[in-house]
Amino acid sequence: MAMKGNISVHTENIFPIIKKFLYSDHEIFLRELVSNAVDATQKLKTLAATSEAKGELGDLKIKVKLDKDAKTLHIIDRGIGMTEEEVNKYINQLAFSSAEEFLDKYKDKGAQVIGHFGLGFYSAFMVASKVELITRSYKEGADAVKWSCDGSTSFEISAAEKEDRGTEIILHLADDSLEFNEDSRIRNILEKYCKFLPVEIEFEEKVLNNPTPLWTKAPADCTKEDYENFYKELYPFSETPLFWIHLNVDYPFKLTGILYFPKIKNEFEVTRNKIQLFSNQVFVTDSVQDIVPEFLMLLHGVIDSPDIPLNVSRSYLQSDANVKKINSHISKKVADKLEEIFKSDRTEFNNKWESIGTFVKYGMISDEKFFERGKKFCLLLNKANDLFTIDEYKEKIAPSQTDKDNKVVYLYSNDLKAHDSFIQTIEKRGYDVLKMDGVLDNHFISNIEHKWEGVVWKRVDSESIDKLIDKDVKKESVLNDADQTAIKDAFVNSFGNAGQFVFETEALAPDDQFLTLITPEWERRMKEMQKMQGMSMFGNLPDTYRVVINTNHNLSVKLSKMSEGDAKMQTMKQAFDLARLSQNLLHGEELTAFINRNMGQL
Repeated sequence: MAMKGNISVHTENIFPIIKKFLYSDHEIFLRELVSNAVDATQKLKTLAATSEAKGELGDLKIKVKLDKDAKTLHIIDRGIGMTEEEVNKYINQLAFSSAEEFLDKYKDKGAQVIGHFGLGFYSAFMVASKVELITRSYKEGADAVKWSCDGSTSFEISAAEKEDRGTEIILHLADDSLEFNEDSRIRNILEKYCKFLPVEIEFEEKVLNNPTPLWTKAPADCTKEDYENFYKELYPFSETPLFWIHLNVDYPFKLTGILYFPKIKNEFEVTRNKIQLFSNQVFVTDSVQDIVPEFLMLLHGVIDSPDIPLNVSRSYLQSDANVKKINSHISKKVADKLEEIFKSDRTEFNNKWESIGTFVKYGMISDEKFFERGKKFCLLLNKANDLFTIDEYKEKIAPSQTDKDNKVVYLYSNDLKAHDSFIQTIEKRGYDVLKMDGVLDNHFISNIEHKWEGVVWKRVDSESIDKLIDKDVKKESVLNDADQTAIKDAFVNSFGNAGQFVFETEALAPDDQFLTLITPEWERRMKEMQKMQGMSMFGNLPDTYRVVINTNHNLSVKLSKMSEGDAKMQTMKQAFDLARLSQNLLHGEELTAFINRNMGQL
């Protein structure tokens, strides 16, 4: 049989849940109570602006006081106050928000309040064995009211003595919450959550907050000094930031904030989680990975939006369409700012590239839309420390570094010192080398190579010089086929048993290196990528090298004429050790012995 009815909610059951489990951290009670006091003050300001509240507003500071002897914490405001009827309506009814009701009535008057759910007041019982509320409405002729409750569903309302409008909440701290009976604990909570609330918060006779933080002002009214000073306020021990972006959006969502670009180099993990999320100037969290694109988690600063969906306890984000729109908007604003600096002051942009480059490359790797914007101002640094855009660099090297397949070859090194012998050979040919030693560069190259048509990337040690940029020009060897086979077999038999080195011969220029240790590009990239991802298919395999023997080098000719014996073996070993030294493959006793043998030459 069909039945209809109303769900029954028992306050005896739900009240303990609110007290114990609604908030993940008990210290949030103070944020909630101070926020309520701010709302009461902001409501009064709105009513005064509409002439509904008469008389002088006077001092509107919210005062937080701690009585250690009595073990009580007091939150006192001179805001709108409440009548007995309103206490019954908003305090004695769970989840009945006066904030929502007020916003509905005064939304056209620019009213801004923090509360939404009508539950914050009850967070007091997480730390208090008893809560008293003494309040008096701003309305003429209103009487003061006292409300008290011991944490059960029973309460008491009585007449009270209070000369001024506003509300005082008195928390009688429970025995298991006496950590909040310490000045330093209260101060730290206020500085964490209430640092930028829009009404002055006083504790220990000192105002602890900045009611008008810079992000609440119009960008046109802020100076360079203002932005730098505010950064110091946020991060007292950090270097001056490179530049900043002031967010100020009214539609289709409301969003304000300031994002700073810090000075970073390769070790950027320590700079993460420095963006603080606020809702109506109340601190919510510094875990903003949903609202800020991943590649911009390296930025510092603040974001404030009343349109960001929060959970009931206002402790963390809940994802929805607005979050995705804000995420996309922030990415676009950052790209616009970078392009603006690039176009207006290329020299300044170049000077800041060492830090900016990490953001840009990270963004191009992780965000398709940012890739399209970023490729206009993404810069490449060559060995001579000159910076080029992608198009500029392609135009520079195309005449000399285009291979037989009409591909422009970008040659790069992630260690100029270790690759010095390769680079010297490359520069003899008139080729250019890029410096790609950043923490993201290997990932950057692998992710974007396929997007750049007509371009291929090769590390300087990935091929012999003639194959790095294959122009389909064949050189003849001065050695006949038998001599080439003999010299290759001699190296294989002497040094190829372990399988780490694969020997081959190639006719190169006589002044190119005699032995070149090659690390194949594709194999090296696969191993590096799998190591980064914690995979072991290739990542744990030992490194293998192709050893190219230049059969046009005078040492090849010399070895081909030498008879088998110790002298020939010693010559081959010295050449092979020198080649391995260029790849940092000599260690321990081998390295010591090599240095001792060649001390005069080194």
